[in-house]
Amino acid sequence: MRSIGRVRVITLDRAAKRNAMDEDAVQALEQAWRDFAASDDRVAVLRANGPVFTAGLDMGAAPAQFWRAVPELGVPVGKPVIAVVDGPVIAAGVTVVTFCDLCIATDRSTFVYPEARLGNAAGLVASIVPRIPHKIAMELMLLGRPVTAQRAYEAGFVNRLCAPGDEMAVAMEMAHDMADSSPTVMRFLKRLAQETLARSPVETMVGTQILAQDVASSADAAEGAAARRERRNARFPGLS
Repeated sequence: MRSIGRVRVITLDRAAKRNAMDEDAVQALEQAWRDFAASDDRVAVLRANGPVFTAGLDMGAAPAQFWRAVPELGVPVGKPVIAVVDGPVIAAGVTVVTFCDLCIATDRSTFVYPEARLGNAAGLVASIVPRIPHKIAMELMLLGRPVTAQRAYEAGFVNRLCAPGDEMAVAMEMAHDMADSSPTVMRFLKRLAQETLARSPVETMVGTQILAQDVASSADAAEGAAARRERRNARFPGLS
């Protein structure tokens, strides 16, 4: 993770495992989003080392809550995020790109969601439905066959197509343009766009789970437990 002129570059760096996400990778990406959100950087670029953007979850060591690594779902970011794709984007990787604001892809990239062929799915990918034409979303989810970068571009899932090797230059040009714009206006417009999009049932469930976890880990919860143990009236501190 590094910054270049108010642009934060975040890299998936597990190439030996095709950038498949285990618990450590999810925690690292979650922390990267938190660091970016708290920083003065105005735009994030998410890229990957190696020939595969990501193979999705590491099924040999699957993380418990993959959604924690998803920008704006696991971590409120409030700033533009650009996905930079070169190569296959598989399963959970499609979900990550779905929640990014823009996507740059090389012409050899593909998007694959094979879960129907594998017999298991968490369902968060359904958040793609309000973002691209319905029947293309259903083809992606139900057939499990690769969607080419060209087709993804035509469907509006990809903003720019380029030759392999040019993707970061294209993304950084776009990122620096946004970094020079008003962060207040960009945050405002992104918030309105998010509120305009329909939320999938799984997305809503995750949001509720996050709120419940916030309550469970709060000072009020700790005080309530202490009061019960000590057989006294609770003195709830509330929000600090």
